[in-house]
Order: sequence, then C-alpha cells, then structure tokens
Amino acid sequence: MRRGVLFSVVLCGAAAAAPALAVLGTDPSRSSSERASALARDAGPAGDAAGVRASRVVEYRGLRIPVPADWEVHDLDRDPLRCVRYDRRALYLGRPGPEPDCPARIVGRTEAVHIQPSGGSAPPAGRLVTGDSLARLTVPQTVDQELRLDLREAGVTITGVYGTDPAALQRMLRGARLTGRPPAASRVPETPRAGAGHESPGTREPSPLPPSPSVAEPARPSSPLPGSPQPSPSESSTPRASGTQAGAAPAATKKWVRGKGFDTCAAPSIAAMKAWRPSFKVTNIYIGGAARGCAQPNLTERWVREVREMGYRITPTYVGLQAPCGSRPQRFTAKNAANQGRKAAADAARKAGALGIPAGAPIYFDMEAYAGRKKACKAAVLRFVDSWVRRLKVEGYTPCLYSSVTSGIRDVGSATGIGKPECVWFAHWNGKAQVYGDPYIPDDWWRPHRRIKQYRGDHYETHGGVTLNIDSNIADGLAF
Repeated sequence: MRRGVLFSVVLCGAAAAAPALAVLGTDPSRSSSERASALARDAGPAGDAAGVRASRVVEYRGLRIPVPADWEVHDLDRDPLRCVRYDRRALYLGRPGPEPDCPARIVGRTEAVHIQPSGGSAPPAGRLVTGDSLARLTVPQTVDQELRLDLREAGVTITGVYGTDPAALQRMLRGARLTGRPPAASRVPETPRAGAGHESPGTREPSPLPPSPSVAEPARPSSPLPGSPQPSPSESSTPRASGTQAGAAPAATKKWVRGKGFDTCAAPSIAAMKAWRPSFKVTNIYIGGAARGCAQPNLTERWVREVREMGYRITPTYVGLQAPCGSRPQRFTAKNAANQGRKAAADAARKAGALGIPAGAPIYFDMEAYAGRKKACKAAVLRFVDSWVRRLKVEGYTPCLYSSVTSGIRDVGSATGIGKPECVWFAHWNGKAQVYGDPYIPDDWWRPHRRIKQYRGDHYETHGGVTLNIDSNIADGLAF
C-alpha cells in the first residue's frame, strides 16, 4: 500500500459530508474508470459561489477546489509518469515524477491547474496569496498566459494556465477555499489514463507542400540575406540580459555545434540526460511562451548548468503566440503582430536569464506550421518575426527561428526588408539527417553553421536503458 495519501473528493452543496463518505468508500474492486464515472453520476453538476459548474470538489492538503464537470483529475503520486499537459482541461495534484511520459510535440494550451507541495522539486514560489484572498483573485492577461501562486497556509504552489481568456481559470481559483484542517487523508479515483504517451490529433507537423510564390511585403529597413553572415550582439554592449549569472556554464569555444540532437516536450531528468549523452550532443529546452504545452518540472538553472557540464549543447526555444492562420488557439493578429513579437522577445530573454543562459546565446522562436498561402497571414508572420529578431537583439540574445520548411522557413527566407533570424531549425520529417540538399530550402540560405533540421517526428527511443519520446534532429547550427 502506498503512503502519503494527500487528497480527497467531496460533493458540492450543503449535504456534502455524508455522500462523500459513500463515494470514498466505493467498492475497491471497481476499476478506476468505473469509480470515476460513479463519482460523476453521484455528484451531478453543481454550482459554487464562484459560478463554476462542478461535478466534484477536490480537497488537497486542506485546500478545496471546485472541478468543472469536463475536467480530468490526476494524482501524480499514484501516476508519476503522467505528463502535466497544458493542452487538456485537467487538475493535477502532487509532484510529477522525474521522467513524465510526454508526447514530444505538444503545442498549444487550454485551462489547466497544477497544485503541488511547496519546496522540493516544486517550481519557484510565485505571487503570495492567502486563503481569504482567493475569492477576490484576479488572473491577469500576461504574455505567457500563466499564473503561479504561493499559498503558504496550505504549503502548496498553484500553477494555472489558460488558453485565450483568463476568466475561466479565475472563476475556478476563486472557488477554492481552505478548510482550516490538516491535510486530507483520503484519495479520489483519478481520471483514467488514456493513450498515455501518444500525441493527440493535430499536434504533428504536416507533410511539406510545394512552395508557393513569394509575396511582396511592406518596406522595412534592409538586412542581409539569410545566407550571409550576420553580426552577433556586441560583447562590449550592455544588454538587459545578464551574461554572468551565478553558476552559468562557461561559454563554448564556438557558437555553433554539429552533431545528433533530440527534443522532448518536457526536459528529461538529469539521470536520463546522462544516460543519453553518449548518443547525442544537442538537446532542446522549451523555456516558456503562451503556447508551450508541457509543464517543466525538471527545468531549472541547475539543470541547465549540469547538462552543459555533461558536454551537451542546448537550443533554448520559446513557444509563443502562433500565426493567425495556424491551428492553435493562441494566436497573434494582423494588427498586433509586431507588438506581440516584441513582447515575446522580452519575455523569452527574461526566462532565459532566469535559467542562467547568458547574453549572446541563441533563442529560437517556435512558429508552428500555418497556411502560408494566405497573404494577410503570411504578412502578419513576417511582421512578428521582424519584431522578434530586432527586439531580441536589443535584449542581448541571438534571434533564431523554428518552423516548418514549407511555411515559416520558406516565407522568412524569401522575404526582403525584414530582420532575419541568424539561425533556423526547420522541420521536414522525411527521415533524412541532412541539413543541406532539402528541396524546400535553398542551400545558400543560412550557411555556414546556421541550420538545424528536425527530420523525424515523435517516437520512442532507448539509450543507456532510458526510454524517451523524442523528435530527432541533426545540427550544424547555433546552440548554447
């Protein structure tokens, strides 16, 4: 029998106490899915003071929180491999395991909440709140669409994310109440694990399509073509991002790296990185952004330092708002594209600095595939990328871009009069580990040593006895 029982479920309404005993005493021989279904049937939809339509109220370490009827509830202590995904409406309770089983390519998010004990492997404490103040909580509209709360009375950290509008997340958090009792000592059957480790539809990179004719863009200050060398931020300048954070890994002897790489949705554990090091030289980390789909329980400044000390080179990547004609709900618009590009760059620089990534290092913006044949959408993407490039240079970092070879890479590469990313990481899942000779990107674009190719999408591989779900990359480009 497992120890450390942490949370229970009680039913909404004035008569909650008695029915709760019946639910918690459900026949243990029933499956998890049967017990969860029984709970939903017995509870029925009910409203609380915050207006949340909930089928149940979850109690965790003395905190009661209403759970909307269509949300999943997951106990991470029972299921340490569970991936904390931001693209599903779910409540996650407890600390994630060291090796969450996340599909490699989760992009985009909706409303989700993760509550875990403070300290230990929990993320840094956020905004300090009290139990009494939860009922008046305001979830601000932020560039990364994420909120972190430090509820010290319960000894928990609450992380909440939202898709496009913080109102639903705010209503849920305003319904949370402290019970005034020690941490609960009962569990609830969690939402059954479905399709663990398999990506939900719509998250894969589409197959490349034939290039479409380029479209003239609004006049911008000229910059070199992507194949031409471009200056990196000056070492003598005073960028806003710190290049001397305590414990930062020493600068590499050269800015580019050549070799095999992989990327995962959530940064693997240090033990996994050690096991995989003989097989790989380059790894990616997703440092933030409004469309980042996975929590990052392992990703800290210490993780970055130790992985660099192993000899890895890292490609920090920011997953911000997506193209207006993309498939994700987190989007910039034709009107705000330039402003959102600047905001994304400033936030990416701040998050990189917090991880000890020094000034001058590359940061890639993840622009997922979009319908580039739509002229207005393509023009908005180019305005966004132009602003991303220019502002990130001001912040002291080297601007780079990830995208599909047939949309973002093609459109930015053929554009004139915009700031160009200094390196590209392009997706073409044709299984060929070659950065040159691709039919969709001319060989004279972004060279030398300014290309990384993602040549295979999400799949499992095992190295050193550790299995991860990854995308495969081949690098001859910029990395930290």
